[in-house]
Formats: sequence, structure tokens, C-alpha cells
Amino acid sequence: MTTAGILGMLLLTAVTFNFLSPELGGKTSKHEREQFAKTGHYQNGEFQNLQATRALTGPSLPGLYWKLLTHPAPPTTQPPGPLPLQKLDSLTITRKTPEMVRVTWFGHSASLVEVAGQNILLDPMLSVKMGPSSLVTPKRYNAELVIRPEQLPAIAAVLISHDHYDHLDYQTVQKIKDKVGLFCVPLGIAAHLRRWGVTQAHIREVSWGDTVRLPGLTLVSTPSRHFSGRGLGNQNSTFWTSWVVKSATKSLFYTGDGGYGPHFAAIGQQHGPFDLALVECGQYNEDWAEIHM
Repeated sequence: MTTAGILGMLLLTAVTFNFLSPELGGKTSKHEREQFAKTGHYQNGEFQNLQATRALTGPSLPGLYWKLLTHPAPPTTQPPGPLPLQKLDSLTITRKTPEMVRVTWFGHSASLVEVAGQNILLDPMLSVKMGPSSLVTPKRYNAELVIRPEQLPAIAAVLISHDHYDHLDYQTVQKIKDKVGLFCVPLGIAAHLRRWGVTQAHIREVSWGDTVRLPGLTLVSTPSRHFSGRGLGNQNSTFWTSWVVKSATKSLFYTGDGGYGPHFAAIGQQHGPFDLALVECGQYNEDWAEIHM
């Protein structure tokens, strides 16, 4: 087979995979996209940040790939061995009182927030491998999990910040969907969940400023500065958000992924002060300085 033939086969395989793999999620309808446009945050088929934001602040995408291939990361960017972890089970994280506030970090951006006697799960990526292919997606530093999805207690709400693979995991959703009361997600992500078997009655889509109320809790979608997409040609087709979680006596803030900007001060002025803030960090690089901190 000629080089052109091989490249053609690879392209056909990639395109076929892009349309058939459930990992990639679903597609929004024309009616849904028309509703997105009414928010003021959706233009020309893509969601927008509050301020001008570049996904790449260094070389172009081909240049970035070349840089990553030809300039291996220094050893200091990888831990020398497995990270210390404390294994948990469902009994460990269900002993609580209505007055208690506790956060259990499962690694990366996945955390369980226990507040007002309820369980709120943030960005659950509870798989060792993520994404549709282990050949092109990174793995966890550890080959084992703090807790398996099947061991989680009943979840009042899952809060998703955006649809990147390391924040919205197909395998995890499959394992927890029957124990989740409500999936609270940015606009467009309902299409992914519907394809994965979550009924619309258990999904609440939000734009910035929208509020979801649970017994004793108020969940507020607040701005972030990021981007989205899970496949070829669908970048920024879904929205991204940060979250405020309020009980009668406590107030918490989760940033999700995103770059720094004046939206943080505005969120603090409107919803703060906060008793606890969960802030993303560690993903920053000068080549994508505006979408991470």
C-alpha cells in the first residue's frame, strides 16, 4: 500500500471512530443551538468566554505537537513513584451530620462534597485510563483508585464543569448514573449524557447565573475562562462553568478548569465570602496561559 493509501486508511479510521465511539458523546439539536444563542454566550456555533481568550498562547497546534515530540518533559514534571493515597469505601464517607462540611479529594478534579447532609460529586473522572484511546490520552500517576465508582454512596447531584475527558468520564457515568439524583451540567452536555443512557429527567443544563435548588442547598452556575470539546470539529460546542454551593450556613466555590480573569472578583462580590474554595492548579503552561492557572 502506498503512503497516501496508508494515510487515507488512518483518516477513515479516525473519522469512523469519531462518529461511532460512545466516549465522544452526543450531538446537540438545531433547536438546542438556537436556545444557546439566546444566552448571549454562543456565537457562530461556539460558546464564548467573557474576555478574549486564546487556547494556545505559544506555537500553533502543529508547532505545539512538534515541540512536545522533540522536547521531552523534564523528569521533574513526573512524580518519581506512585503518589500516597488513602483507600476509602462507602462507609468511610457516609458517616456525617447535617451540620458537617467535608470534602474528600479523589485525585485530579474529582471530589465529594458533603454539605447539608447531602453528597455532591464534582467532575468525577474515576477511571485509571481516560478518553476513547489510551494511545493519545494520559493516564493517572497511580495505577489504582482511592475509591471505585461502584463504592460511592447515593449522590444528590453531580456537578460537571466542562466536557473534557479528564472531567467528564464515560465509564464513570455508566457506573454511577443509577445512584445520582441529578446531573447538573453546562449547556450542551445533556446530549452526551442522553447518549450514555441518562434520562432527561435526571439532567439539568445551566448557563452562567442559573440556579438549581435541592433540599437545603442552592447550586449556582458561575463564569469560568476555558474551552470545550471531545472530538473532531466540535471545539466549544458545549459550555463551561464554575460552581457555587450554598447551604443555610456555608458557602463553597469550585473553579473547574480555567484561566485567571476579572470573573473571580465578580463571583466573590456576588456570592462570597466562601468558607471553602476548590481551585484548579497544576495544569498551567506558558503555551496555554489563558485557559489554566
